[in-house]
Amino acid sequence: MKYILASASPRRKELLARTGLAFTIIPSAISEVVAESDPPAIVKELARQKAMDVWKRHASIDDVVIGADTIVVYKDEILGKPADESEALDMLSMLADRTHKVYTGVSIIQGTKINTFYECTQVTFYPIYREDLLRYIATGDPLDKAGAYGIQGDFSIHVKSIQGDYSNVVGLPVGRLYQELKHL
Repeated sequence: MKYILASASPRRKELLARTGLAFTIIPSAISEVVAESDPPAIVKELARQKAMDVWKRHASIDDVVIGADTIVVYKDEILGKPADESEALDMLSMLADRTHKVYTGVSIIQGTKINTFYECTQVTFYPIYREDLLRYIATGDPLDKAGAYGIQGDFSIHVKSIQGDYSNVVGLPVGRLYQELKHL
């Protein structure tokens, strides 16, 4: 049995490595398009699409393909990756001193079996000075992250609390994923 991670995310690679499983990385080539509007349905559908894309193009019958997708949601607004520094500032300003949700969908495909699930974590930020936001944005770190922040890096000093799975906020609910893989 071979494990394949259908993601180019260095954070997902690091999290999956913590399971001790040997795996290869083959990023999905899909365009992220969904008709869903419910956050859990969105992340599950995108994770399934990514895993299915890689499974169809690269997997054999015994391989296990893992796809994932993460979004940040504040008051029903989905915050993807910011297009530029200005959008990153807008997102982070909106999230400062508030609570938002992070959803990650995961899809596991092996042969004809497909297991898709999601996790949701609530994250609350402290109030954040504009100068601190501009300094963080200048690092370039927020530009490739949903919601314009990485909880695992320098931005962690602004996190007041989390309710749920920390690794889910990083991009892969590795504990739940490991348990699901054990049941294959």
